[in-house]
Amino acid sequence: MVLFKAKFSCQRRVKLAQSLWLLSWVTVLAGCLTFGLGVFLKVQLWIHHEVMDNTTIHAVPNTIMAAGLATMLINIYVGKVSQDSLDVTRYVRWKPLMVPLFVISFLFTFLMLVAVFLICVLKGSLEESLKVGLKNGIRFYKDTDTPGRCYQKRTVDKLQMDFQCCGNNHYKDWFEVQWVSNRYLDFSSKEVKDRIKSNVDGRYLMDSVPFSCCNPSSPRPCIQHQITNNSAHYSYNYQTDELNIWNHGCREALLLYYTGIMATNGVSVALTFLLQASALVCIRYLQTAMESITSPESMESETEGHLLERGLKDTFKCTVEKTKNIFKSNQVETAADGGEGGTPAS
Repeated sequence: MVLFKAKFSCQRRVKLAQSLWLLSWVTVLAGCLTFGLGVFLKVQLWIHHEVMDNTTIHAVPNTIMAAGLATMLINIYVGKVSQDSLDVTRYVRWKPLMVPLFVISFLFTFLMLVAVFLICVLKGSLEESLKVGLKNGIRFYKDTDTPGRCYQKRTVDKLQMDFQCCGNNHYKDWFEVQWVSNRYLDFSSKEVKDRIKSNVDGRYLMDSVPFSCCNPSSPRPCIQHQITNNSAHYSYNYQTDELNIWNHGCREALLLYYTGIMATNGVSVALTFLLQASALVCIRYLQTAMESITSPESMESETEGHLLERGLKDTFKCTVEKTKNIFKSNQVETAADGGEGGTPAS
């Protein structure tokens, strides 16, 4: 049973082709935007890869970039086809390729749904990756002489200054790790010896944070050492006074930042999906409406177009079979041409 059947006069076919041409180029621009946003997300994830524990989240920008690039290429091709459909002699060369074009467009339209799904699903993975990555970043902050971790201190300091955050969840995360390298500790000092002995693991722990946690907008000079010692500073109470270091953790700040970028990507992909789906409908109607057009004389005749020739499942199977047959026939023709041009047997 034919579904969504419509009659097309010559004028309606012309309007359909013109609408598809315009829609295809608008979709190309949307594909460019989607691809660009995917690249931006990829770059931002790469910039902070040292404070991320895994690369699963990279599936999101990779899928978005693939969908955006495919949308651009397909719709450039669709724009050319729709323009040539106004002239039967030029459209004839595209006619055998209309079914594969529809199938490929359908597959990449589906890929956009996959991209939106990944954006929604992998948010939890991003949060867990940041949680573990930032924890390790703080832990290896002091290892500036260790190969592979030489730039960890610079990365964490820059991160805390750029995002105005401190620690993983809170500034007190720095109290739980030794973030000063042993090479900068005077082990002949009684204070250093006492601090190390007072810790089970033999670490030099203190209620201090790196300079990058300081809030430059604070009128008071930064109190980054002995933060919890009220007597160490004049007119100071760390429990009631507003600290002049950043209070919120970097995991929250980064998660909010990446969530915003991914939301923007999601809107762009959703918009591109709607445009591509509309183009997909127009392609199908143009393909079916032009099937009976074989000569310039028949251009004036009225034709029928439809979305589905039969049920959805049967239409999909039939379309796949047609696509396979087209590729098989192309292979046979190539093989025949090669045989004709070969050396004759003696």
